[in-house]
Amino acid sequence: MSPRQRHWMMKSEPDAFSIDDLARVGTEPWNGVRNYQARNFMRDGMRVGDGVLIYHSNCAIPGIAGISRVASEPYPDETQFDPESHYHDPKATREQPRWFLVDVAFERKLRRLIPLSEIREHAEELGEGFALTARGNRLSVFPVTAHQWRLLLSLE
Repeated sequence: MSPRQRHWMMKSEPDAFSIDDLARVGTEPWNGVRNYQARNFMRDGMRVGDGVLIYHSNCAIPGIAGISRVASEPYPDETQFDPESHYHDPKATREQPRWFLVDVAFERKLRRLIPLSEIREHAEELGEGFALTARGNRLSVFPVTAHQWRLLLSLE
């Protein structure tokens, strides 16, 4: 791991885009993020090669489904400019885009889904600041420490 490499968690609803979809396409722009803090993590924090845990949310059994890598530098999310897109932002311009994304590349599907219920059993070890188990946190993209990354993958 390089000193600059970081770790992240990105949530996706599996009915919209799952780890299996990512495996099928190989690399995909992670578009549609419309939360400023999540956008800032992608735009200002992510670097090519960073590890990403893919988390399936809003489904029968939410949990960590796989691993990917950041595959591009941040760039403007094209959906903000498309009036036909659900993610269109009329205030965004090409000169001053509001929303950014990175491409993510499939690395592997976990041998088993690590369910949120099991992750919660390790909340104390993961620490108070772990966004997935923090009350009221709905971020779809957030940092994961090296310690949290190792602990979560050890549950596999």
